[in-house]
Amino acid sequence: MTVLPRRFYARTPVTVARDLIGKTLVRRLSRNKRLGGVIVETEAYGGKKDPASHAYIGRTQRNSVMFGEAGHAYVYFTYGMHYCLNFVTGKPGGEGAGAVLIRAIEPVLGVELMDKLRNVSDPRNLTNGPAKLCQALSIDLSLNGCDVTSETSEISVEDRPKAKKVMEICSSSRIGIKLAIDRKWRFFARGNRYVSAGANIEES
Repeated sequence: MTVLPRRFYARTPVTVARDLIGKTLVRRLSRNKRLGGVIVETEAYGGKKDPASHAYIGRTQRNSVMFGEAGHAYVYFTYGMHYCLNFVTGKPGGEGAGAVLIRAIEPVLGVELMDKLRNVSDPRNLTNGPAKLCQALSIDLSLNGCDVTSETSEISVEDRPKAKKVMEICSSSRIGIKLAIDRKWRFFARGNRYVSAGANIEES
């Protein structure tokens, strides 16, 4: 396995979002305890030029990580109860403030512990949504800003060629936004049971 380097993230958010499908998201709780799964759904956000992005309004205390170096985690709290995980993308220095939201993973590592953290009986409901996967992986604001390109980071993404499945990648409009809905910047693995509920639909 290989942890994705910074140059992987130092590209446009759309390119990174698509290329993350099939990679393995890893949450390291301790040296010998890891949780994670194969990324099956993402959304790209274009930073200061994207009305749907948190960065569109400019730099704030909440979104400051987006304006920094690519390859860092941007974790935010929403609706007073949920966390969402993003990865900062783009050129060094955060010129574009782009990011990719991780919407769903297919659980692979530490599934039994993820079950306990989520307290759900249906495995299909374990990580099929951005808030669900954060709960299953014990991700919160303490991880905001962590460098995901480090092999010792609490969050990283690995390329595991031997474990990789053949996935047909589809795209559609992003979910839960009201602006820039014409941009088909959501990517997902067609037919995967862990893609977020009701969203496994490709648009022409």
